[in-house]
Amino acid sequence: APTLLLVGSLDGPVIGMNERALAALKGEKQLIIIDGAGHLFEEPGTMDEVVRHATRWFLEHLAPPEGPRQ
Repeated sequence: APTLLLVGSLDGPVIGMNERALAALKGEKQLIIIDGAGHLFEEPGTMDEVVRHATRWFLEHLAPPEGPRQ
């Protein structure tokens, strides 16, 4: 399944964990490092950036199936 990994640039140990996970994953994958964000994305504007990236990813990868609704 397509996988999106989001991590803050101030969260050093977690960046490494996500880089290793990215290398191990098969299929479509993306790692986005949010500049100026810590582990919980509490810094001003960082959660908004997470939401923008996640929304774009979900719209691209979780599109409704073609055909009539059941």
